[in-house]
Amino acid sequence: MEIDILGIDLAKRVFQLHGADRRGQALHRSKVTRAGLLQAVRTLHPRVIAMEACGSAHHWARCFQEMGMEVRLISPQYVVPFVKTNKNDRNDAEAIAEAAGRPTMRFVTVKSVEQQDMQAVHRVRELLVTQRTALINQARGLLAERGVTIAQSPEAFKRAMPQILGQCEGEVTSICQAMLMELVQQVQVLEERIKHAEGWIKSFMKQSALCKKISAIAGVGPITATAMVAAVGDAKEFKNGRHLSAWLGLVPRQCSSGGKSRLKGISKRGDTYLRTLLIHGARSVLRYAVAKTDPRSRWLQELINRRGYNRAAVALANKNARVIQVLLSSEDSYHPATTS
Repeated sequence: MEIDILGIDLAKRVFQLHGADRRGQALHRSKVTRAGLLQAVRTLHPRVIAMEACGSAHHWARCFQEMGMEVRLISPQYVVPFVKTNKNDRNDAEAIAEAAGRPTMRFVTVKSVEQQDMQAVHRVRELLVTQRTALINQARGLLAERGVTIAQSPEAFKRAMPQILGQCEGEVTSICQAMLMELVQQVQVLEERIKHAEGWIKSFMKQSALCKKISAIAGVGPITATAMVAAVGDAKEFKNGRHLSAWLGLVPRQCSSGGKSRLKGISKRGDTYLRTLLIHGARSVLRYAVAKTDPRSRWLQELINRRGYNRAAVALANKNARVIQVLLSSEDSYHPATTS
């Protein structure tokens, strides 16, 4: 029995296996425990192992690659159309094997441990920033009920709180001040943890040649560079720069039919975090483009006048994503004069 593709439906404890030959004919179906998965795969020794790109998929992919097997990770949304009748683990494993055998299927690159370390730091930092924002908004809401308003930014919050906590008049009573002091102390602790996470990001930045290469692009700082390398890697899975920008949801969403092409707003597919970083980085470039005369700045000025500030920011983010794909998938260096 020679298994060509082995589809594995990943789980926490029990894994469903579905083996098929080159024609797609089922040759093997079984359930194995977590402890017995590696031995079962070693015994079957398939040519290709296919899994959904979900939790723990990259860990198992690295284990199977060490065993000398080809691994294909598929986005779950591409597996759904191949599920027959009811959804269960057995049908999911069969759908994964069938989807992996399609000649036009797109696969997810297996991430290294270093890439997942980068992603972990970004996820922790994002969580800490969210918690800080929640605390600041809670304090602003409590003060708004008493007629005191504060701007939304963390800097405005830190500037206003000493005066509010120091006053002894009005509706901000001693009990309210005590509660606000608790919130301020929690915000300070979170900011220290955010700085610690950003220190890890800077450390990754210094150690990675790919991060240094794409950080030369205007609008791509250490946070954006490390996040892109952690999520994309060498970017050779993408045929060209437009495929990466489409993967990030930075290209127009199509609604075409009957030979008529209709383009709407950006598709907003893919990783929201990466797309947000690129667009915010583009906004920082637009802020200073008005006073510059280089080719890129003139292009941005014309684009702002013609299409507006927000569309110009998305257009620059799209352009940066395309440049990033070229840099990550080749040995080329970034040259602003030739990419403007």
